[in-house]
Amino acid sequence: MRAVRRPSTSRPPSAVRRLSAYLLALCVAAGLLVVAGPGAGSAGAVSVCTGRPVRTVGFATGELRLYRTRSYACAVVVAKNPGPARPMSVSLQPRGGRAAVSAGRFGRQTAPVTVHALHRCVRAAATVSGRGTGTGWILC
Repeated sequence: MRAVRRPSTSRPPSAVRRLSAYLLALCVAAGLLVVAGPGAGSAGAVSVCTGRPVRTVGFATGELRLYRTRSYACAVVVAKNPGPARPMSVSLQPRGGRAAVSAGRFGRQTAPVTVHALHRCVRAAATVSGRGTGTGWILC
């Protein structure tokens, strides 16, 4: 009768060990991102507009933030004192085009408005709780 040789189970091959260590590290990193979040520890608000910030216009109850990429302009309004939902609005209009408007009741900031503004000036207006501001033609 022949003896059946069984593989040794005391240690897995080194490739399997490396793979399991890599997967464990990946799971731990993913868990930390879920628990802490990508912006944990940052004091400022995370921007919802893409592009570089080009202008911030403050007023009594909030501020209007304008961002610009090569061909688009984006605006968002942030309340000075976040809290319960209150009426807010922001509009952004390219010269020669129609205004994009975001209005409603928000607690912290409005939804962003974006317009195509390649080689165009834009004007923006914003309100928070009935008080607001407007700009002339800017970003020309």
